[in-house]
Formats: sequence, C-alpha cells, structure tokens
Amino acid sequence: MTGMLELRRDLCRYGRRAVELGLVIGTSGNLSARSGDLVAVTPSGVALDALQPGDCPIVSLDGHLVEGDLQPSSETPMHLAVYAATGTTAIVHTHAMFTTVVASTLTELPPIHYNALLLGGPIRVAPYATYGTPELAENVRIALEGRKAALMANHGGMTIGTTLTEAFDSTRLLEWLCELYVRSLTIGKPTILTEDQLTDVITRALNPPTFPRRD
Repeated sequence: MTGMLELRRDLCRYGRRAVELGLVIGTSGNLSARSGDLVAVTPSGVALDALQPGDCPIVSLDGHLVEGDLQPSSETPMHLAVYAATGTTAIVHTHAMFTTVVASTLTELPPIHYNALLLGGPIRVAPYATYGTPELAENVRIALEGRKAALMANHGGMTIGTTLTEAFDSTRLLEWLCELYVRSLTIGKPTILTEDQLTDVITRALNPPTFPRRD
C-alpha cells in the first residue's frame, strides 16, 4: 500500500492546515482520499493537528476496515456515499465558522460573487440529519450534484476534488464566500448575481482577451 502512505501523509498535512486556518476545532471535521478501491480517512476522536500517517485508517469502498488500529471517522459512510456517486477522489468536511453559520440559516448560499462558479454555482444546503447516518449521506449526495461543495444544515460543509489540494482549496473558497455573505448582511442586503451575469462570466472565462505583442 505504498500509494496509500502518501495519501495518509496528505491527510495529516491538510488536517494541520485546517486547524491552523481555523476551519476546524477540536476533533471536528474529517478528510479522506481515494486510490482505486481503497480510501484513507482521518480517524474518529483524534484532533486533526495531532495526526500521524499511521493513525489514518484505510477502508474499502464497501465500508470494511482494511488497515489501521483506530476507528475511521464517524462520517466515513458519508464519504463513501459521495465516492460511490461521483468521480471524486478527495473529500474535506469541516465545521468552519461562517460555513456553519450559513448552513444553519439558509437553504442555499446564493452567488454573491462570481467565484461561486468555481464551486459549480449556488451552494445547496442539504437538509439536516444526524451525523454518520445514511440519511445525511443521501442528503449530501443530492446537494453535491453538479457542484464541488455542499452545505449541511446546522452542521458544516463538504467539498470534493480530484486531489486533497483541490478539495482543500475549495473548502477555503467556500468559507470565504460564506463569510462574504454574512459580513455583507451587516451593512445591507447583499446584491446577488443574476443568471445572465454569471453566464457572461463563463463566456469571458472561455474567451479571454488577447493582447497584441509589442514589436
């Protein structure tokens, strides 16, 4: 399982980053990364900034412990459901402050900034269900359709990516968008971008301007 060792190291590295950036507190939050039919996941009950690679269990896609002395995160069923439903290979789940504030008050994070397009558009809030349950896993799976991020009512957020770097960057962006929305509310009603405005951004991105070379 040579390849899994590198994934376990990445879990530790990004776990520490999540704590450093205030995206998680205590033992909250969990990360995982997939290689083929195996998934490395952070363990239950261990602070993310205290992890060692060997602490991270390896599970199969059907939910069996393959390697490791510690139990996988209680949210592992949700991770496995997302892997089964998508082509993603990395997942980051946090209880970041502004992410959780929005998840506890809205049914959708509207596109207050065009960078929401980097996550697929408006971010849906999955209906509340108890953590670690099949109901929550199914709610999150639906909320993630066509998106790189989802919010979980009264819980937190989840992002996905082809690498842990990508998923972690999306988590940071999700928290930024949520903070932008919450802070905007303190001075007035935020202006939400329209579908036409978002379409213009996509068109611009697909057809960037060119600048003539000076002779």
